Amino acid sequence: ASAREREEQRERSRGCCDEEERARGERNESARMENMEKIKNLKMPKGSGRAGAGLGALLGAAGLGIYTLSNCLFNVEGGHRAIVFNRVVGIKNDVYAEGTHLMVPWFERPIIYDVRLRPQQISSATGTRDLQTVNITLRVLSRPKPTALPQVYRTLGLNYENRVLPSIITETLKSVIAQYNASQLLTMREAVSAEVRRRLTTRASYFNIDVDDVSIKELTFGKDYTQAVESKQVAQQEAERAKFWVERAEQEKKSAIIRAQGEAESAKLIGKAIANNPSFITLRKIEAARHIGQVISRSNNRVFLNTDSLLLNLSELEVGKAR
Repeated sequence: ASAREREEQRERSRGCCDEEERARGERNESARMENMEKIKNLKMPKGSGRAGAGLGALLGAAGLGIYTLSNCLFNVEGGHRAIVFNRVVGIKNDVYAEGTHLMVPWFERPIIYDVRLRPQQISSATGTRDLQTVNITLRVLSRPKPTALPQVYRTLGLNYENRVLPSIITETLKSVIAQYNASQLLTMREAVSAEVRRRLTTRASYFNIDVDDVSIKELTFGKDYTQAVESKQVAQQEAERAKFWVERAEQEKKSAIIRAQGEAESAKLIGKAIANNPSFITLRKIEAARHIGQVISRSNNRVFLNTDSLLLNLSELEVGKAR
């Protein structure tokens, strides 16, 4: 019975909630209908349509003016130049410098060129005058002539450096390298760069391109030539070493001759001294005895030796009168 009562209470509470939800929905619907009626009955004041039309026209004119002004101007950044393409006459001959410039919208459009120095690096394998293969890498700084940009665009377009420079750089490089030996490329590197720049400047001027600098970045030879150079260097070092030993032997020979001559001259002088004065031998004995005494005196040990063998019997020496 208690379970049935609880079930009936839940049924009654659920019914009450449904009735409240239904009532709330009816109230919302009635409020929405009232708002719609108010909006329908709302009347615009007199002259408001004319003012709105004037405001719309003003906004449209302002937008059209901003659009026209933004499309009438173009900017040229630093280090750039511009030319203008006209739909009627084509490319104009005028070149526009840095700054802001005017143009006719839709009929004209600007074409911007970067006239700053741009590096171009070309690697090529070519032959020298002595038929040696050399791998050389050349770095070229170039830019278009600012005054000739209309002609550059007509003939080459915007990508002018990739259309012209690789071919003329390779051809000029091979023609110059063929005039030098492999060894001259190492010793005359600056002269080779100057010659390549001179010829390349002449060739590039035909296409209205200025070449400001040319430098050789890398220069390597073939494996056979490198081995030959190394073998030559080894042979030269061995020849220099042999030359050194010959010169050393000659110097030692001269030194021995000079030493023998000095000893013979010394013996000759000593013989003359003894012949002239027999006391010369006694003087040499005294000098030898003095030296031996100094050596023994510096020793920390006690030494007992025969004075006859050490030339210390100076009292028995007979010193004669010099002649």
